[in-house]
Amino acid sequence: MTEQHQHYFTADPDAASDPRLLTVELPDLTLKLNTDAGVFSPKQLDPGTRVLLEHAPAPTAEGDLLDVGCGYGPIAVTLAKRYPKRRITGVDVNTRALELARANAKAAGIGTITCLLPEEVPADQRFAAIYSNPPIRIGKPALHELLLHWLGRLRPDGVAYLVVQKNLGSDSLAKWLTDQGHATERIANAKGYRVLAAAPKA
Repeated sequence: MTEQHQHYFTADPDAASDPRLLTVELPDLTLKLNTDAGVFSPKQLDPGTRVLLEHAPAPTAEGDLLDVGCGYGPIAVTLAKRYPKRRITGVDVNTRALELARANAKAAGIGTITCLLPEEVPADQRFAAIYSNPPIRIGKPALHELLLHWLGRLRPDGVAYLVVQKNLGSDSLAKWLTDQGHATERIANAKGYRVLAAAPKA
C-alpha cells in the first residue's frame, strides 16, 4: 500500500477496515461516533476539530449549514444537535467517511444531515454558514481551489468558520483569503489552532 492510499482524502481508501466507537465529550454534548481506518483522525476527535466545535459561534444568518470535509461526521452531528431546525450538508471525497457520517447521523436519530460527494451538492444551493477543518495537507493549490469553491456558495449574509493550525499557515491563509475578496479575521486561538471567520465576497 502506498502512503498516498492511506490518506483520508483518498476517494476509496484501501486501508484494512478497523472499526471503533469513539465517545466525544464536548462542553454541551456527548457524542457516540463510529470511525474506521482510512478516514481522518479515526482514533480520536482531531484537536483542531475540537477547537472549532468549542470556539466557533452559532450561525447568525437563516438557512442551511455546510461541513466541508465532513469525515465520519463529528462537525455535522454536533451542528445538528445544536441547531435542530437547520438542514446540514456534509461533503467529503472519501466514500468510507461518507458512509460512516450517514450511519452516525442515523444512529443519533438525526434526519437533518445529508452527506454527499462534492459534485452531488446542488449547484444552486447556498449556505448560511460553513464550519470546516479543511484538508490542509492536500497542498496549497488544491486547498485554495477547494476554499474558493465553497466560500462562493455562502449566502450574502453568511460566514465560513475554518480551523487551521498556526504552524500550518493559518495566518498566511487568512491573508490570502482576504486578498481574494473574502475578508477574514481570527476569532479564536487555542492549543496551537486559529479559528478564522471568512466573509463572502462583497
